[in-house]
Amino acid sequence: MHELVGTCAKCSKPIYCREGFLDGVVLEDKSLVCFECLELSKPRWEPSE
Repeated sequence: MHELVGTCAKCSKPIYCREGFLDGVVLEDKSLVCFECLELSKPRWEPSE
């Protein structure tokens, strides 16, 4: 079972609750962000030479 919870604040993709698990994260300001946008916003680790 899945239920629409809201939309991603960055890309407007629908975010669902699927069997008790959210398809994204709730930020401190209570906005929703999908996992794809969350991954894109993370700083990438670059090895130093």
